[in-house]
Formats: sequence, C-alpha cells, structure tokens
Amino acid sequence: MLLRSVLLAFCTAMSSGPILAQTPLPSAADKVLKLNQIQVIGTHNSYHAGLPPNEKIWLEKQNPQAAAALNYSHPPLTQQFDAGVRQIELDVYADSKGGLYAHSKVPALVAAAGLPADPAEDPSGLMLKPGFKVMHVQDIDQRSTCQPFIACLQEVRSWSKAHPEHMPLFILVETKQGSPKNMQLTEPEPFTSAVFDALDAEIRSVFSPAELITPDDVRGSYDTLNHAVLAGHWPTLAGSRGKVMFLMDQRSVTQIYLQGHPALRERVLFTNSVPGQPDAAFLERNDGPADEITALVREGYLIRARTDADTKQARTNDTSTRDAMMASGAQILSTDYPASEPAPFAGHFSVALPGGAVLRCNPANTAASCPAALQQMEAGARP
Repeated sequence: MLLRSVLLAFCTAMSSGPILAQTPLPSAADKVLKLNQIQVIGTHNSYHAGLPPNEKIWLEKQNPQAAAALNYSHPPLTQQFDAGVRQIELDVYADSKGGLYAHSKVPALVAAAGLPADPAEDPSGLMLKPGFKVMHVQDIDQRSTCQPFIACLQEVRSWSKAHPEHMPLFILVETKQGSPKNMQLTEPEPFTSAVFDALDAEIRSVFSPAELITPDDVRGSYDTLNHAVLAGHWPTLAGSRGKVMFLMDQRSVTQIYLQGHPALRERVLFTNSVPGQPDAAFLERNDGPADEITALVREGYLIRARTDADTKQARTNDTSTRDAMMASGAQILSTDYPASEPAPFAGHFSVALPGGAVLRCNPANTAASCPAALQQMEAGARP
C-alpha cells in the first residue's frame, strides 16, 4: 500500500507539467522499489565498432553468414548512456603479458585477397601492453570503441560521476576463451582463478566499494546469495543510484570463479547461475521461454534476455521475440538496436520501453502497484 500511495501521489503531481530532464524518482518511491523491480534496455556487444569496408568485403566472400551476423556497430559507451542505455556488454580476453593479440591476421588476409588495407586497428600500440582486452573474435573482429578493458571501465566511471543520480548501470562481462570451430586463430589465455582475481582487481582499481553493487552487498546476513534474493534482499533504487553492477555472461567458468569464494563471497561479479545454487541471483535466459522468465522474476531473480540476435529479427522487422521478452519481466533487455540506433534495414527494427522511458516498473513483479502513468515517468529523462 505504501508503494501504491507514493506512486499515485507522484502521478498526481506530474499531471501539472512535464518532467524535467534530470528529475529523479520521488525519494519515497526510491526507498520502496527494489533493483529487481525495474526493467531497462541494454546493448549486446556494446563496444563493437563494426568491420571496416575491406575487412567486411573479405569476410562476405569467406563466410556470408558470419558477415551478416557481424553487420552492426555501436557508438561509444558514453553516447549510449546519454541515449538511455543502462546495460552494456564487454567481451574480455586475458592478456597478462601483453602483445598476445597485437598482430591480427585479418590485414594479411585482406591483402592476400587483393583488397586495399583498412586503417590500422591499434595505432597507439595498446595491444602490446599487459591487461585485459575488449574485442569480439580474436584475429577476425578485434575493433572496439574502447580499449583496453580498464579504459572502458574508466569511461563508464567518468559518465557515472558526471550523472551521480543515474539509475544503476549493469555491466555484462563475457570472458572469451577458445576459437570458433574450424578456424586456426590465436589461442586465448585461459581464465584461471588467478586470472579472475586479476579481473576483479582491475575493476576495483577503477570503482570504489561505494560505487559497486557486489554479491556481498546483496547477500547481507543471509548464508547464501540465493537465500537473499528469494527473500527479496535486493537493494532499493535509493541504495542503487550512481552505482554499477557487474554480471558474468557465460556459465562455463562459474566453478572457476567460485574457487575460494563460496556463494561469491568477496567477488565482484554475479555469476550466470542456476536457480537454487548458493551463488544464484542473476540468470541469463537469452531465448526465453517467456513464461519461465516471468516465473523466475517473481521468485526474485534478476534476468537478462535478448530481444534480437545476429541481425535476424532486424532484417525482417520481426518484433515477436522483442515483445515477448519485454512482457516477460526480464529486467535487462539486450539488443543490437536500441531506439537511438535503429536497424539499417527495412522497417528499422529497434527496441525501446513505452514512451521512450529509461526504465519502467517491472511488468512481472510490480504491475499491480505501479500505475500506468509511472511506466513513462522517465520518458525524455536520462537519470
């Protein structure tokens, strides 16, 4: 009843005029709504700068399907946040000694095909230095709008400090290992427990504890993270503003990341877990099904789903997956085409919350206490 009365009071107040660009949620609602009771738009492979012209021509001849799947790009992270994106994805490769990915094979392949050279991938020599690197596929698709990983984090923090009342930012991290099938590419450095320690340390070197939402913060006094989220122990929006939260993309490395850190104690990232496991708080359900997502959201889990993939839906302007994932209540809706970056195909596929909102109350776990007017309360705002 408290939440409903707060929201109704706000909706009455807003009827007298538009919301100013930086108007935050009413403080009383901030103290009631939890982090898992909102829904935001995110981007997939948010760093992806796209293939330059001649590399694209070369790949189209070698593998048209792969070239089509990679035919997207995003502007710098700062620009995405300014446009209302609240979740980004960064693919990271370990490079403890430096130089492992400094000599991409693509320029030589492009030259062998008789094509002109594209601009250099790394004119500043960043790939020669130790530290985690951000890219999609080693040797083939290495161009990123931010490099290395720590520079991406610094860009996120700079934007965050300039917008101290912003809604929490979710940073999905995919740790890359191995190579695509039937391709002889540079063999990535494996992610061991020690490498994960270095990853956590690199994140903590940029963000202070007060700027992070960590598994320890959510667990509190509960014995496991899973027990905490099933009990609704997510932080409120008031306790989440101006902060960032790191999420692990793939499940295959979960046990390595957990070594020495039961239930993610003292770790930075939330693992992509299995319901009921001690570390379970965040789950990926990229392809649904929608009814399963809804059930998990109502249990208390934080869910990331994809509204489109590999440009397939965008090419035919198929909105069925987008609409189903949005209605499912998945808190994080990841797309290659947020509203500020519509698809360059017929129909101009894009993904946006109703009214262009930066966030809305979650349709699966707050609908009964969230008046329709509030669903668009952040429209035009970039908190």
